[in-house]
Amino acid sequence: MAPSNPDQGAGAPENGNIKPIPKTRDAIAVAIKQDDGPESVPKVVAGGKGKVAEQILEIAFSQGIKVREDADLAELLASIDIDSDIPVDAFATVAEILNYLYRVNNEMRAEGGSENETEEAPSAAELVRMWAQKEGDE
Repeated sequence: MAPSNPDQGAGAPENGNIKPIPKTRDAIAVAIKQDDGPESVPKVVAGGKGKVAEQILEIAFSQGIKVREDADLAELLASIDIDSDIPVDAFATVAEILNYLYRVNNEMRAEGGSENETEEAPSAAELVRMWAQKEGDE
């Protein structure tokens, strides 16, 4: 998820986010989801401005979902239809975000002694390559 205003928030500190939820009609938030592992191209699953953006962020924070603040990415992804793959223009930025999340999740599983096997996080470059190849196949 990406709020669009640089002065906007990414949530309450207890959720691991730095800033409070923005209270502005200019807020933009977008949620992406990756269903079938790292090789699948992420899809835009929610997006909106103003009150809708605030609701998206509130849901994310209440569920402990990490939020990335990136105005340019939010603007780009907000223009995409819901349930559509992210555009090629966003591959590199989204890949960096997902690579970070894979690493954090693996670290949390390892620290928690999870029985789920941790996998090495694919690099951002590997993700972009996989997604670009998948786009070319379709």
